[in-house]
Amino acid sequence: MQTPEDIFDVIIIGGGPIGIACGLEAQKKQLSYLILEKGCLVNSLYHYPTKMTFFSTSEKLELDNIPFISNNPKPVKAEALEYYRRISTSNKLNIKLFEKVNSVETPKDNLHQVNTEKQTYAARNVVVATGFYDIPNYLNIPGEDLPKVAHYYGDPHYYATQKTIVVGASNSAVDAALEIYRKGGEVSMIVRKEDIGERVKYWVRPDIINRIKEGSIKAFYNSTLKEIRENDVVISTPDGERTLENDFVLLLTGYRPNFEFLKGMGIKLSDDGRKIPHYNEKTMETNVKGIYLAGVICGGVETHKWFIENSRVHAKMIMEDLANKEEA
Repeated sequence: MQTPEDIFDVIIIGGGPIGIACGLEAQKKQLSYLILEKGCLVNSLYHYPTKMTFFSTSEKLELDNIPFISNNPKPVKAEALEYYRRISTSNKLNIKLFEKVNSVETPKDNLHQVNTEKQTYAARNVVVATGFYDIPNYLNIPGEDLPKVAHYYGDPHYYATQKTIVVGASNSAVDAALEIYRKGGEVSMIVRKEDIGERVKYWVRPDIINRIKEGSIKAFYNSTLKEIRENDVVISTPDGERTLENDFVLLLTGYRPNFEFLKGMGIKLSDDGRKIPHYNEKTMETNVKGIYLAGVICGGVETHKWFIENSRVHAKMIMEDLANKEEA
């Protein structure tokens, strides 16, 4: 049986930048806390493309006014990994890595039971800061499960000299197309709309448009991928179906939060297709008492709405509310 000493004031699910921010604020408020992360520290960031450059400048990625010094106008992935690691270690944050949370239950005593792959914890409150990078938006087409298909992009060297299809027109798709082309790959982009996405990084968008115009990268606009086969793919274009020889397919069509995990806790989602969780915008508490949301997960399928720079404040809002509850 658990004693009061075994019960945390708050358990934070997710060890990304916003989860770390929540841990820092919990320390300030002298709340007992535990951060649980299913992978390595800042796991989603770790799995970003090797050469990724952030859209934001370094000061907008800072936590708790701790300076983020970058050698570049826009920080790169390696710098961010180092920054968040140093924050975690120097502040001795209470984090357990490689421990996935399977479920959160709320028994009658109002204590939340957090069940992981390894053990069970009890907490008066829970913060969900799990981001959205774990579940790809699948196309559900024939051949999507072939070994040559990937929903994540890592390093362009792997695709050198190969015929690679890149599906999508967002930052991840554009970065992959340009990097693979510059490593000697033959790149074709399948774009569902009539142009490259408007939210593509402003210093990158002209580059991809010019490479397409000059023919270095092929682009099929208003088109969709219909079928993936061992040595080729079938695409639907405004001029009819086409078959393209192909070695690899990158389906960079975006990602989504784990809505089933939220619903399993009893959190309500909007029924307008956006699946925005119900929460109090002043405290970040959901419709389930004692369960809070922080970061990009607050936007439902609108994963472009919340970033590190505009959701850092969630940590302060949540821990302030918890501290007020403790005093009441």
